[in-house]
Amino acid sequence: MLNVVDLYGEQIVQRARKPLFAGVTEKATGTAQGSNPMCGDRVKLSLRATDACIAEIRHQTRGCAICMASADLMAQTVVGQSPAKALELAARFSNMLENGSTEEEAHESAVLPPALEVFLPLKSHRSRVRCATLPWTALGEALTQ
Repeated sequence: MLNVVDLYGEQIVQRARKPLFAGVTEKATGTAQGSNPMCGDRVKLSLRATDACIAEIRHQTRGCAICMASADLMAQTVVGQSPAKALELAARFSNMLENGSTEEEAHESAVLPPALEVFLPLKSHRSRVRCATLPWTALGEALTQ
């Protein structure tokens, strides 16, 4: 059985309590919002990007610690990347959680940047996967407007 400590690791709790990328992007080129009615999570994203680079991204997230931390770590990870690379990373993140690649496979194939590895334990707790993927789904919507 999944240990609650594994599910709510220190990094997840820390980012949920004190997010570094909370707020609203001024002069946003893309916005999106999403919700998870099963859990009550809500995410609003605003970002400023060109075809070459995501210059800034901010989120307004209300919900569980997993969703809040995922939004914040997602923002940290995609700033400075091209929208295409960010969308690719979103697909890999969702695929890893939804299709259940093992932690060893994730490390070997460099599926995730180290900052996102804190979500690997979720793959064995299916009811929490949507909490982690919700911000990434909103990112895809914001980038494809």
